[in-house]
Amino acid sequence: MAMIRFDDILNKVSSSYTEKDITLLKKAYVFAAQAHKGQTRRSGEPYLSHSLEVANMLAEMKLDRTTLIAGLLHDVLEDTDSTAIELTQAFGKEITHLVEGVTKISRVQESSPEARQAESIRKIILAMTDDLRVIFIKLADRIHNLKTLKFLSEKKQKQIARETLEIYAPIANRLGMGRIKAELEDLSFRFVNPEDYFEVASLVEPRRKKAEKELKKLMVSIASLMKENNIPTEITTRIKRLYSIDNKMKRRSIDFDQVYDFLALRLITDTVKNCYAALGSIHQQWPHHPHRFRDLIAMPKPNLYQSLHTTIITEKNLTVEIQIRTHDMHNLTENGIAAHWKYKEKDPRHIMKEDKRLHWLREMVDLYKEQKSPREFLKSLKTDLLPEEIYIFTPKGKVITLPLGSSALDFAFKIHSEIGLHCSEVKINGKAAPLKTILKTGDMVEVITSPEKTPARNWLNITFTSTARHNIKRWLNLQKRMKNTALGKKLWEKEIKKYKGPPEWLKKKNILKNLTAATPFRAKRMEDFYALIGSGKIILGNKFMEKLFPTEKVVEKKKTLVKKVVTKVSKKPKPVIQVKGVHLAKCCSPVKGEPIIGYITSGKGITVHSLRCPRVVKEILDYERMIEVSWDDAPEETYSGRLLIKGEDSPGVLAKIATVIAQLEGNITKADVVTFADKKARIRVTIIIQDIRHLDGIIKKLSGIKEIFSVERP
Repeated sequence: MAMIRFDDILNKVSSSYTEKDITLLKKAYVFAAQAHKGQTRRSGEPYLSHSLEVANMLAEMKLDRTTLIAGLLHDVLEDTDSTAIELTQAFGKEITHLVEGVTKISRVQESSPEARQAESIRKIILAMTDDLRVIFIKLADRIHNLKTLKFLSEKKQKQIARETLEIYAPIANRLGMGRIKAELEDLSFRFVNPEDYFEVASLVEPRRKKAEKELKKLMVSIASLMKENNIPTEITTRIKRLYSIDNKMKRRSIDFDQVYDFLALRLITDTVKNCYAALGSIHQQWPHHPHRFRDLIAMPKPNLYQSLHTTIITEKNLTVEIQIRTHDMHNLTENGIAAHWKYKEKDPRHIMKEDKRLHWLREMVDLYKEQKSPREFLKSLKTDLLPEEIYIFTPKGKVITLPLGSSALDFAFKIHSEIGLHCSEVKINGKAAPLKTILKTGDMVEVITSPEKTPARNWLNITFTSTARHNIKRWLNLQKRMKNTALGKKLWEKEIKKYKGPPEWLKKKNILKNLTAATPFRAKRMEDFYALIGSGKIILGNKFMEKLFPTEKVVEKKKTLVKKVVTKVSKKPKPVIQVKGVHLAKCCSPVKGEPIIGYITSGKGITVHSLRCPRVVKEILDYERMIEVSWDDAPEETYSGRLLIKGEDSPGVLAKIATVIAQLEGNITKADVVTFADKKARIRVTIIIQDIRHLDGIIKKLSGIKEIFSVERP
């Protein structure tokens, strides 16, 4: 491949650049040539060839002078001795800022691939929000690097190509840059999955020549038809790209023969009116697939792609996709947001706020601020970058775009976070439907809210979009923190009553200052301190108090002998901590009404155990983590209780057990029966009951069945 010449770039921009622009461009070329002097790439070519290729691609996108100059210089800070100060002195702050933005993305060095990918995306998103032109330069840089990928090791080839498919191609798609996206995908496919690449190629090649021949005939027929109807058109042919074919076959689990848009013709005309006129003429001439017609002019994609798509069946029974659009639409399809880049605004963030294609980017910025886990962030990002969308209608006819696979609850959150958080029911096409219902294009969804309705943890299992999941998690975490704070405050107030000290010892500033010095934890406010206690990260007791007040004379008011937990709790007055909405231990399944003890588990808060629990009785649990609790007075819904029943292995005994439980309004959720050679049986049942009295009544009634020897709680 011949090296691009600087004169070739000048020829492409000479008609749109001023003399001053050309002079600055020449200055940048000289600066880059001197900076990269003597450097070569792995391919053996001079390093400057890469800078020229990047600038050439930016020129083809018809970008402004600043972007082109930054493209020529994009590697000088990373790969040469040039400094940011020198760059600023020669070309100003704006160009230096762009070069630094590209350099930051390139300098990501993380140990794990997951962390590296998350950090790469973080740098890309932040750079884009600062100045979108950074991504134009980076995309051009990535395309040329992919073209010379064969000179790198196989491991490096796969890493770069996979990163391209997972990050750069989807970003190009979101920005509407179809030509760039296609090139990134095609160049990467062969390196990421060579087996699939050659398999798809072997399916396509035998049909390519025949297809091209048929498309040329169809072109002649359509050109004649357009001339008859006085519709000015340019017609081009297209055979679907290998990566697109492979992606479609995998995504939809179909064979190659079912890829109906393998063959395509593109009609470019002058006006929207003529787009529809051309469509009408074609539909009159050839039969078309009614389910494969899409009007993306009336309903553009989120990246603002517009076109009419229809699939016709020719005389020789070939299926061919026809795409019809105007010249402006075609320009936008090829180059997206870069096609009409007018960088007159002093503040580049203005474009961030105005352009609809950047809505997802604004959402990602918000997500960055709160999402700590690289894995969770990557999952969210890849969901938001998915190329396939569905189009859903509100009752007022507004179109809402969602990723394929979204549920009705996702739709509620897309409208507004508050509507999602209080979504109580939905109607799809006029009929009530579950929140988990997966939506499809064309559905009309009505959301009904209720102030009392709030998210449950299982909502995370029925939502797909990062916006919905982020809002649900944030709400659940806030509720958890509020509970932990309230609990921690109660525990602290109860604990400090046991001690006495000087007047200053309980001042907030002393507590918070001492906490930082005595423990690994930091707390700016008392609420943070209480939350640490309530979540079990801080365990109150003598040891902690001694750490917290090492210089103060803080002592227990009176010393008491530590008695058995059961004895101690049973003689105490009603505790101040009441059980409501906390975790019930699975080891003993405590039921409302029976004696209980709270156990503070680090990071989880209180777990409630029954006093008959073997872990309590045998003193397996740490005594210092135990707190006195009581059942909340408010009526609870239901509890799960387990029973171990021993009796005769005789016909109908299980039916008798089920009848008794049903008569007493219990509900069996699980039953396991084990029989023995001596005609005895052991039956374990899990039942839903109201409280301990309800369970005791069931035990008493079951014990009265003559075939049953014993009934006990395991």
